[in-house]
Amino acid sequence: MLKIQVLGTGCKKCNLLSANAEAAAQELGVVYEIEKVSDINEITDMGVMITPALVINGTVVLSGKSSSEEEIKALLQTIE
Repeated sequence: MLKIQVLGTGCKKCNLLSANAEAAAQELGVVYEIEKVSDINEITDMGVMITPALVINGTVVLSGKSSSEEEIKALLQTIE
């Protein structure tokens, strides 16, 4: 199972990243769990200084921008 975390305070870009990550995982048919992390201390503990950020199975794979569904699908496929 993939653990997908979207780090951010709930801004428009954070919400877009979350929606795109969920759509990408569903389209690939992978088993996943998605979590939104908005606690700033938890975000910085992961080494992220700019949000939104995407974490897959504990590894920060994207920070400081929202990505398209296609870009996220490519990232998910490299993790599987």
